Amino acid sequence: MTSDTGSPRPDAVTAAEAESGTRTSDQLKRVLRRVFESQIPNYGDYNLVLATPGLDGETGFYVLGYRWRPAEVVFAPFDVDTLAGLEAPTSVNTTNLSHTDELDAEAYEVGTSTGRVFQFAVEPQAVLPATASEGERLLEQAADWEDFRSFVASYLELA
Repeated sequence: MTSDTGSPRPDAVTAAEAESGTRTSDQLKRVLRRVFESQIPNYGDYNLVLATPGLDGETGFYVLGYRWRPAEVVFAPFDVDTLAGLEAPTSVNTTNLSHTDELDAEAYEVGTSTGRVFQFAVEPQAVLPATASEGERLLEQAADWEDFRSFVASYLELA
């Protein structure tokens, strides 16, 4: 998720976006970036992607922050209706990583030494479910997805 550096506020809504009544991919990225940045110190060190449920029956949407050095993944869960953070983010790095697995072509599992397990998917086009006020919301993240795939290839070898 890249921030809109031309905007005075990263979460600002343009008049066209407000008038349309639906969130554009760029607006959705700005809102999700704010969810992450409001909870994480040194948030600028992380690349961000939208992580969706990884398997049928799984729930949980995360703004997933990752950085190459030191290798770390941060799961910031959020409510898909309000786009607000749900709980304190969980950081997984070499000190608390128990395992990583690739479950499918774009689905993964990351576990911590305390027993917390995250199953999630990261796709080039991520979809958030419809809400009462908005239809299905699509987030275009193909460039971020490419970088994340490279990161995961190295992260899988850490556990």
